[in-house]
Amino acid sequence: MQVSWHDATAYATWLSGKTGETWRLPTDEEWVFAAGSRFHDDALSVASSRDPSLRWLARYEKESEQEILDQRPRRPGAFGANEYGLLDLSGNVWEWTNSCFIRQSLDAKGKFAGASTANCGVRVVEGEHRTYVTDFVRDARAGGCAVGKPPSNLGFRLVHEDDGVASIASVLRRLMANH
Repeated sequence: MQVSWHDATAYATWLSGKTGETWRLPTDEEWVFAAGSRFHDDALSVASSRDPSLRWLARYEKESEQEILDQRPRRPGAFGANEYGLLDLSGNVWEWTNSCFIRQSLDAKGKFAGASTANCGVRVVEGEHRTYVTDFVRDARAGGCAVGKPPSNLGFRLVHEDDGVASIASVLRRLMANH
């Protein structure tokens, strides 16, 4: 905990060199897949309006009404396992992903329109919900959270690439096929 995206990727690089294996941060998509039923994105469900400013205001209001929970980190396993057996997803340690913040315009019908703009100085962080944090921030409570309620604790988990398997999603699909 108390690590920036740069710290997490440096650790993955160090671990890869030390073990001779490939370790990396998951993408946003891989993290969401791995989280399974533990993933909740308030931005998708909080308001049905196509007007982004109304959705943002509804999300802000919902978050501001939430009770402030004890933000101290818990021992491993305190938040339980999801249906894939992964511990503590959506606990109170928010996890860096390797995905950049992407801005995409919508047309009047809510369809993607025009080119997207990626800002890789801001990364996707997953926890209670998806948010975006500047990549050098180690404590988002002190500032640096670009969207939504700031994460209580910033940390990470790594993806291990083994035998050509390139993602958490691939591993989980294989596990689920065997059950």
